[in-house]
Amino acid sequence: MIAKFQTYNPIKCMANYLRKNAWNNGGDFSNPDLLWYAKGVGKMMSRSLDDLASWWFYAAIHGEYVNPTTAWYVNPPAFPDWGFVTPPPQVPTTPLPSQDIQDLYWNQCQHGSWYFLPWHRGYLMALEAQLRQDIVSLGGPANWALPYWSYFGGTNGNQYPMPPAFTAGTLPDGTTNPLYVAMRYGPDGDANIYVPTPAGEAAHAGDQSFTYGEVTDDSMNNDLYTGSDSQTPLPGFGGPASGFSHSGNVHGNIESNPHDLVHVYVGGAISNSSYGLMADPGIAALDPIFYLHHANIDRMWAVWNANGNSNPTDSNWLNGPPDRRFVMPGPGGSPSYYTPMQMANLNSLNYSYEELPAQPAAAPLVLAQRLARLGAASAADKAKRGLATLTLPKQTELLGANEGPLRIQGPATHTSVRLDSGVRRKVVESLANASETALPDNVYLKVENVRGNFDASVLGVYVNLPENAAPGDRRKFLAGNLALFGLRRASVEDGQHGGQGLTFLLDITRIIDELYLARALDVGSLRVSLLPSRPLPAETEITVGRISLYREAY
Repeated sequence: MIAKFQTYNPIKCMANYLRKNAWNNGGDFSNPDLLWYAKGVGKMMSRSLDDLASWWFYAAIHGEYVNPTTAWYVNPPAFPDWGFVTPPPQVPTTPLPSQDIQDLYWNQCQHGSWYFLPWHRGYLMALEAQLRQDIVSLGGPANWALPYWSYFGGTNGNQYPMPPAFTAGTLPDGTTNPLYVAMRYGPDGDANIYVPTPAGEAAHAGDQSFTYGEVTDDSMNNDLYTGSDSQTPLPGFGGPASGFSHSGNVHGNIESNPHDLVHVYVGGAISNSSYGLMADPGIAALDPIFYLHHANIDRMWAVWNANGNSNPTDSNWLNGPPDRRFVMPGPGGSPSYYTPMQMANLNSLNYSYEELPAQPAAAPLVLAQRLARLGAASAADKAKRGLATLTLPKQTELLGANEGPLRIQGPATHTSVRLDSGVRRKVVESLANASETALPDNVYLKVENVRGNFDASVLGVYVNLPENAAPGDRRKFLAGNLALFGLRRASVEDGQHGGQGLTFLLDITRIIDELYLARALDVGSLRVSLLPSRPLPAETEITVGRISLYREAY
């Protein structure tokens, strides 16, 4: 029987806890937060799969490939089925909890949804509470809090490598390190785990691994949680309005980059049947680095709020999806429900982060820089002084599309996007007449209905990339990077989203501006190229339904 329902109350569950940078004390076991994390993880791993306090049960809350009756279970059984995970850790596949317990708790993670941030905040808090209970039982501190991996942090951004505590085979006492994972391959497939940030690229000049898929914190420049304006590209910082969305469709800006890219790069791959746990949402939460990555995403949300940006006030966001409530195992094993509204205010949750701004950061000058680039000097000056109003778009219109589906294969896949001449003229006119009262159009590239069986890949999308362009010369043609995190689950025909796959929106306004300034926009079509960051393994199937362009007018 399921225990009597209760309302999730974070204030009762938490005291005053401070989440700290995992790279403190060098990021090894000299950092007590990491040492106690390892011990707590070890105790949770000692429990059985059907125990609500086990590591495995919490991983399945995010997503699982262990119950053969679920739509996305691999048939015939093969990796990423949990039974085919190479240890460590030794992942159990039995005993399964009862079906009603699975239906209540498992496969909840929110992706491609405006619930992405609040759902994961509640998930982290629930796991953290269980870890803290175990840590205290082992003699650890009662105020322990989950550390975070700030891959953008450190001196000159030097914290992009994974903290070394996760690569050690043993703890200081010689026992096995529960934070070590065998199936964690990294961007180059060689178990060197790092995040290819701008700082990492600067430190590795000439390294081709850093020429694809740069991970950035550009989403922190957004000023809208959902939607777009002249400062924020679609679909907004936190994602599009949605219902309960376990695999989802279009991902929000912070979810696309850095979240998705970090997942795929840290997981990495060495073959179609052996890729990193972090690269697929049905196995990602088995890896202890998962929670430090999400603690950093949560910290970035907190920083975004501290900089004066607001969460949605729509009741549909505040109260959560009507069709399935968010729930975590509570004290004594009873269900604890929560809503996004309860997760929205960091100050009310009795925890904080070591690195939060004391004062709001200055608003970025995205609009001013663009107006200056287009030659609208007076408007740029007003925008720089805060006199130009951030404007909401008035119209979205199809600019062009390619002729049909594509299969991603080989080092590059190309297609031609045919432009509507009348709509193209509207774009050109808006760029030519840009001013503080007539803001120029934004243009988006939409990669629609991407389906396939291999999550552990990043596709670089380029516009008008020259033939045989050297890796170091490709950046100016780069529209964006698509991490295929969640691809397998989103492609299952009888899954929660009907097999529609993933759809991506890329803001290519900069590229369109540059084509206009070079007098190269008076064309009938644009060439779009999709390049996998690493060669795709044999038997990989990835298809794209359509590639289209849209203008967003103001």
